[in-house]
Amino acid sequence: MIKRTLKQISEMVNGLNDSKVFEPIEIHGVTIDSRAVTKGCLFVPLKGEQVDGHQYVRSAIAQGASASFWQQDIPNPPTDLPIILVENTEKALQQLARAYRDQLNIKVIGITGSNGKTTTKDMTAALLATTYKVHKTNGNFNNHLGLPLTILSMDEETEAAVLEMGMSSRGEIEFLSKLAKPDVAIITNIGESHLLDLGSREEIANAKLEIVEGLPQGGTLIYHGDEPLLESRIQKQFPHLRVLSFGRTERNDLFPLTITQEADSTSFTLGGENQGDYQIPVLGQHNVLNALAAILAAKELNIDNESIHKGLEAIRLTNMRMEMVEGINGQKIINDAYNASPTSIKAAIELIEGLSGFRNKILVLGDMLELGASEKDFHLRIGELIAVDQIDKVFTYGPLADYIAKGARKTFAAENVQSFQDKQQLIEALQTSTDAHDLILVKASRGMKLEEVVKALQK
Repeated sequence: MIKRTLKQISEMVNGLNDSKVFEPIEIHGVTIDSRAVTKGCLFVPLKGEQVDGHQYVRSAIAQGASASFWQQDIPNPPTDLPIILVENTEKALQQLARAYRDQLNIKVIGITGSNGKTTTKDMTAALLATTYKVHKTNGNFNNHLGLPLTILSMDEETEAAVLEMGMSSRGEIEFLSKLAKPDVAIITNIGESHLLDLGSREEIANAKLEIVEGLPQGGTLIYHGDEPLLESRIQKQFPHLRVLSFGRTERNDLFPLTITQEADSTSFTLGGENQGDYQIPVLGQHNVLNALAAILAAKELNIDNESIHKGLEAIRLTNMRMEMVEGINGQKIINDAYNASPTSIKAAIELIEGLSGFRNKILVLGDMLELGASEKDFHLRIGELIAVDQIDKVFTYGPLADYIAKGARKTFAAENVQSFQDKQQLIEALQTSTDAHDLILVKASRGMKLEEVVKALQK
């Protein structure tokens, strides 16, 4: 984590007040949450619509914080406490992270995309950790507040950082990229998430491509080469960058020759200079593509093939991403409840359809959010594409997911498709109708909290 004197912090953020008496005080880390204060940290109070963090400054310092920012337009800054007066506390937090990043001798890999950001982050960090001291985004700390906090939590000895960049509207990825200044940028794919805000997949592609704004001349852009919306833009617009692609087709710089799905892992074969057999302890062909992006990033940082193999074997994904758990009745449950879009749900269904050895394969699907005006059609089409000869039962939860059920009923027997608006009723139906011979996939957008279903079923 950042370790600086109050004098140095003030210089990094262009502090407005004279705090000479407090200048020798040392800061160890930063928090914006008064409940998460640690000894010696800097507290950054943020002014929100409902709560103003400035009211917690005195208590934060009493709990062990060494100092605090104070926003210029908030009256009565305490003169008896170690305070750095700034024009805006949020912008000062971001400026502090920007200045700290510039002081570190590190390589940065920035990752964005509609789906697979966190998985690709975890995979890339695992590969780099074979050779470097690595820091990665924790959880979903990937926005205008989370990214600065991630950077400020890095140790001085960090050699490589893997930073996830999320967004909901145009301009956000550009801001994050210019703050993080990645040496390598990855765009995992272009999906349908954020259609509600951006209106079209073309605009989503434009938003994701903002990640190049922070790349230096000659920096590396790694992208999903099977996506036409990326291919057409990248080949024309970025001659100053080193560009590499991954995908399923041979026109990409890295592509799998074969993919084999196993009970608890996925194997694939690569040709060319990366020739050989690889295995990841993760389910899903779509995760092979995430692994290819990670491999390309690792090669850019001179990771050798032997280390790449070791790194892939050591991958541990963030929770609720293709996480296999056991149910109380012995069911095998794939918990993929962190998020969902049409693209990621199709990939998850493809995975379940390809697995064998189970009496029943069951889909538990919830609402996909932020899809805009066509949200009902997206859900209906998901239901229509479920293969009745590969999937045995479909359970849905939520008003939009009811359209998945309607689509599935076009080919499934009525008794094999059930739609719920009450989560407890869904749980009870699954508890009484599934056993040790069954495989259950649970997937929905984050707001549906379907991990509660997994927890209720889990051993």
